[in-house]
Amino acid sequence: MTDTPPDRLSIDPSSPHFDQAALQRGVGIRFKGVERRDVEEYSISEGWIRVALGKKVDRHGRPLTIKLTGPVEAWFERGGADSADAAADTASDED
Repeated sequence: MTDTPPDRLSIDPSSPHFDQAALQRGVGIRFKGVERRDVEEYSISEGWIRVALGKKVDRHGRPLTIKLTGPVEAWFERGGADSADAAADTASDED
């Protein structure tokens, strides 16, 4: 697995940009220099994020979102399967 998050990622399972493996690793987003935890979808190359608009939902029960443009940075918060195995080995060695 690569150490670079996908260029575009969505948390909506019905989206073509949904990636369960990447979401399980945890993706951190910095938008305009501020770390955000409320991002529904992002695109690094196009320079936008999509965030929920309060508690409002559409007629299908999905949150209404707004698209904000600006510089986007993304990173994985946890390592891949290899680093998880290495961390588990390190923890077992300490016991």
